[in-house]
Amino acid sequence: MNKKTGYRPGFYGKKRQSPDQWVDNYFKKWAQKEARKKQDTAKPKHYRSICFSRQIGVGALEIADLLAQTIHYRVVDREIMEHMAEDANLAVKLIELFDERYPGRISEWLAMITREKTFIKSDYARQLAKTVTALASSEPTIFVGRGTHFILPRDLVLSVRIICSRKYRIDRLADLLGIDEPEAEKHLDRCDREQEQFFKTVFQKEETSFDGFDLVINRDYFKDAVHVAKIVACAFEQKFGSEYILSAETSD
Repeated sequence: MNKKTGYRPGFYGKKRQSPDQWVDNYFKKWAQKEARKKQDTAKPKHYRSICFSRQIGVGALEIADLLAQTIHYRVVDREIMEHMAEDANLAVKLIELFDERYPGRISEWLAMITREKTFIKSDYARQLAKTVTALASSEPTIFVGRGTHFILPRDLVLSVRIICSRKYRIDRLADLLGIDEPEAEKHLDRCDREQEQFFKTVFQKEETSFDGFDLVINRDYFKDAVHVAKIVACAFEQKFGSEYILSAETSD
């Protein structure tokens, strides 16, 4: 990452799979899991999810990765969701795989969500809702970004908002990208405008309301990402119970 490429939301120096690689590996993993399972008539589980909403540059993806090491959920970031939402075939394939085991379940859940979430009107919003719903139905997941807390039922998610001062974000971006503060500020302003436009276009939201969150954490006062991950893990357990925290063996 350098000055020419600009800042990519979610970047914090850790090497990650590309969206294409993630999707390919996910479908392979699903096929392997299903091949090991015997046909059964059990009802599908209502998995619990964690949805991170964040100001750009606050470090939410790093926190999500650390949290995943504790509760052993997979992390789905903005790039993966965008990749799948922009390719209708991928979302359809994911829904079809799930419907093979639980016919009609995704359709029922989507119908309920679109009925209750009246802001889901555009083709992209519906495609994003399908993608998020299918991912949340298939495996315990930590979502980062793209307004997933708006889409999924509130009683099935822990919704977390990560905030901080503008100075904290500028300093962090300058350090990550190896650039001066004025240049980091330009990157931040561009990303903030893009984020504001996204929420206005997709969810008809002009500004963030804190009523939609279970937990709000200010990183000006909790600077260590490990500590923030522990706070979220504790809140998750308090809301849903320890039975929803997976072991390393269960998550394989």
